[in-house]
Amino acid sequence: MSGIGEWLETAREERWGILTDLMFAIVWVTMVDVFFNLVDGPRWAYYMFMLAGILAYYGFFASLKLAKEAQE
Repeated sequence: MSGIGEWLETAREERWGILTDLMFAIVWVTMVDVFFNLVDGPRWAYYMFMLAGILAYYGFFASLKLAKEAQE
């Protein structure tokens, strides 16, 4: 299989995970951008909030996984 074929196959198998990741990123960036447009905060804090999105992502999905395991 070619590189593109492998990529398409992987995308088909993981479509909901990819879509969830994309939606989380879009929502996080939108929230941070709207918040900092409203409060006109310092630029360094804006970037720190953007970086905090990485921690929020892993924390959210780790807790979701733990909740699903506890439910089973």
